[in-house]
Amino acid sequence: MTQRLNITNGDSAVGTLSEAGIAGKIIAWRDVLHEGPVDSSLSLNALSKQRTRFISERGWGDFAHVSGDFAERDRVMQHLDYFDEVVLWFEDDLYDQLQLIQLVDFFSRGSPRRKKLALIQVDGYIPPLSSAKLKELDAARAPVTPEQYAVAQKAWKAFGSDDPSGIARLLGENLSALPYLAFALWRHLEEFPSVANGLSRSEREALTAVEEGHTNPVAAFLECAKKQESIFLGDIVFYSYLERLSGKKRPLLTWSKGGAVVSPTAKNSRDFVRRELRVTQLGRDVLAGKKDWQDINTESRWLGAVKIEPGAKEGGWRWDPEERVLVRKKSPAASKRVPVKKRSPARKRSPQKKKK
Repeated sequence: MTQRLNITNGDSAVGTLSEAGIAGKIIAWRDVLHEGPVDSSLSLNALSKQRTRFISERGWGDFAHVSGDFAERDRVMQHLDYFDEVVLWFEDDLYDQLQLIQLVDFFSRGSPRRKKLALIQVDGYIPPLSSAKLKELDAARAPVTPEQYAVAQKAWKAFGSDDPSGIARLLGENLSALPYLAFALWRHLEEFPSVANGLSRSEREALTAVEEGHTNPVAAFLECAKKQESIFLGDIVFYSYLERLSGKKRPLLTWSKGGAVVSPTAKNSRDFVRRELRVTQLGRDVLAGKKDWQDINTESRWLGAVKIEPGAKEGGWRWDPEERVLVRKKSPAASKRVPVKKRSPARKRSPQKKKK
């Protein structure tokens, strides 16, 4: 009997595929690669350890539980001889596209490259699809092409490099073999601090949502979701953005009655989502471009293999949303500008919480 392995983005999609009767073993990849350090030169096992440390340190999961999830996933990948075919099921957004290029790159190297690999990409979400539609997609699945392998390899290498200009250059190439990848990488670059005020796009949109009256954390999350061309961000990660903006000494955001915003735990999640937020005067000054968030922020952030250091005066990467270029300040008098290919027209969809 032919054995098949299906890999998809998370538990919700796993459940949907199982209920639809998709043949074979189904596993979730479960990694929010757009947050935290990602060194693409590492082996799968070594990268899993790096990711486990980051996720558990952020409080997004208990170390033992996260480590166990990665270990179980990686054990499957170490025993691919059991399977005759591997099918990748992924969506169009940043969260999924990063997982996709990681996996296609993995299957392009060493013994995994001998495995029969097929790809199914969904413009939207997997969970809402009917069983009939999923079976239709399954029947039409196509083998990963040499062009798709080549694009994924270059994209994974660029994403996991400490020089993000490689991503910018890649966006000037033909990436149509993976039709949703260019848009996802463009969205990734928007998370670099803006030249206007030092805020990432997500940070700016979070502050703007609260300032416009969406003061409940859930309401702010949903408002920001409306702004996304392809929703990739989960609520827990969004709440960590609110915590970073709240800062330790000079907050841009606080609770309406004062006090720092701290990401919710299982014990206080109900209280967290009932409270109200407010933007401070400093936050309004940053939104207006009168002050720079990177001169105020004290928390480092990783985007792939690039570490965004607070207060970096030289060598820090910035995103220019008007000119659509990455800028690296080498000195007060010199900078490096890396142009990025214009994005395709935005694909709007109705807002909803993305469950991974």
